[in-house]
Amino acid sequence: MGRGRVVLERIENKINRQVTFSKRRSGLLKKAFELSVLCDAEVGLIIFSSRGKLFQYSSTDINKIIERYRQCRYHKSHAGDLELESQNSYQEFLKLRAKYESLERTQRHFQGEELEPLSFKELQSLEKQLDITLALTRQHQMKKLVARADELREKVNKLEDLNKQLQSKEKDEFSGLILDHSNCIQLRATQADQFESGTTLNTWYELIQHHEIASKEKEIDTRTEGSQSSHNKNSGWL
Repeated sequence: MGRGRVVLERIENKINRQVTFSKRRSGLLKKAFELSVLCDAEVGLIIFSSRGKLFQYSSTDINKIIERYRQCRYHKSHAGDLELESQNSYQEFLKLRAKYESLERTQRHFQGEELEPLSFKELQSLEKQLDITLALTRQHQMKKLVARADELREKVNKLEDLNKQLQSKEKDEFSGLILDHSNCIQLRATQADQFESGTTLNTWYELIQHHEIASKEKEIDTRTEGSQSSHNKNSGWL
């Protein structure tokens, strides 16, 4: 009599769950060993129990197997990403190419070329687009002219302010020159007055000295004359 079918679900009984884990873990490790020996395969098996305990098996160094696994996964994912990216790039290229051709065709229509295949409605739509484009162009040109006028007006105001500053500076310098010239004239006049007053005092001093010298000389002459007269008298008596 065969064994009944096992339902694949979590075993609620803790003991039964632990026993099942031990049995199936041993069987899995045995199968991995048999696979590596029989088929000359490089096998790496890592198992963590519900308690976090590690069980592992590897036909060679487990680190080398993990590194090889990472490289393989990276190349595959990278190749897949490149293929997907190339497909997306091609789709984007087709969209851009169609848009470019449409813009070129519209530009030729704006320039009055290849208008024969267009219908009456398409021509009306083209006319409306031209009117809108012309209005936008005039509006943009007007904005530029206004901005340029404001810029020139600002430059004129700056130049006027600079001219006023230069004129004020020139007036201040001219006033300073006049003041220096007047001060120089006053200084020269003061020096002349001082020189004249000094000369007058010297002249008076010289006159007084001369008068004193003359008085002394007159007195000496008077004394000399008196002594001579007395001498003559005495000599006459003798």
